[in-house]
Amino acid sequence: MTSWRQVEEAAPELAAQVRAAFLAGKHATMATLRADGAPRISGTEVEFSDDGELRLGSMPGAFKARDLQRDPRLAVHSPTTDPGEGGAGWPGEAKVAGRAIEEQRQGDAAHVFRLDLTEVVWTGLTEDRSALRIRSWHPGRGVEDRVRT
Repeated sequence: MTSWRQVEEAAPELAAQVRAAFLAGKHATMATLRADGAPRISGTEVEFSDDGELRLGSMPGAFKARDLQRDPRLAVHSPTTDPGEGGAGWPGEAKVAGRAIEEQRQGDAAHVFRLDLTEVVWTGLTEDRSALRIRSWHPGRGVEDRVRT
């Protein structure tokens, strides 16, 4: 199981970029799998917890929660901003993927899931804003940095 804290320890610069992208707005987008295997896209909020975990929640009985209870695979995309003409003001965006592990909480009917991370990605522009930069981290592989012109 890979926690957010483990990502921060293994790849601190990338983790800071990803965290900043997720904290740029309140609502992220999550992909889950329906019972028939079709994708479902839902809005969600993420929490970078003090205990080093990355969590998300949902209302009781929500379809996205039922999807995760049946098949825990998910991907979450950070809030995004319009890059504007030429992308000059674009701060980049982030994605995480992995498995959701439901936590049991007493007296609370809401669903809370801790993420077991298998992929962390930040996509933005190079410092000179001339090319696309994709930074990713996977357990056992470390950080990979690619530039596309």
